[in-house]
Amino acid sequence: MKYENVISGKFISRPNRFIAHVEIEGKEEICHVMNTGRMKELLLPGAEVFLCPAKNPERKTAFDLIGVRRADGEIINIDSIAPNKVAGEYIPTLFPGVKIVKPEKFFEKSRFDFYIEDKTDKIFLEVKGVTLNMEGEARFPDAPTERGAKHLCELIEAKRRGFRACVLFVIAMKGCKSFAANSKTDPGFAEALCKAHKNGVEIFAVDCLVTAEEIIADKPVPVRFCE
Repeated sequence: MKYENVISGKFISRPNRFIAHVEIEGKEEICHVMNTGRMKELLLPGAEVFLCPAKNPERKTAFDLIGVRRADGEIINIDSIAPNKVAGEYIPTLFPGVKIVKPEKFFEKSRFDFYIEDKTDKIFLEVKGVTLNMEGEARFPDAPTERGAKHLCELIEAKRRGFRACVLFVIAMKGCKSFAANSKTDPGFAEALCKAHKNGVEIFAVDCLVTAEEIIADKPVPVRFCE
């Protein structure tokens, strides 16, 4: 996934989940934050951030905040739209021989990110973006998510009904040696992930090569279950 017309700025503050104050060329601008997660360890005063101009010139916020450079120099993509686009590009690698890919497909009353068919299977795939690195291990979520646990329960039902059911965690950075559910922040999600794994839902994680202008799926990352 590539971006156009990316500029850099300096993070000032984030008064709520949806907007941030950023210094751009000496001027303070109010920008739209593309990810509603906490990201307290990333969005620190003075951090270099990356922004794209809003597609709608009449919008109140003129820029979208899509990335941040961590203190160690690593760039983390924080665009909540990016994980699904990255996953779409990665699907042929994850499921060789894929024949059909449809985004946002309903199963009963549930909507999963992708419906996929290959030569033998009908597959539902749910995608989750990961921005939290805790001492070299990627963690999800960084804030409680009832919706995330609900998706896992629904995937168990899809598996029971004969579909192949999968979750892909797109780790929007490099440098993580493993992935695990963030049980301290959301024990319900961690429990649901273990239950899904035990019931045949396949759990994948992949890290990404990230620059200010691009994010690309790179290497599979081992998943650790049930602390």
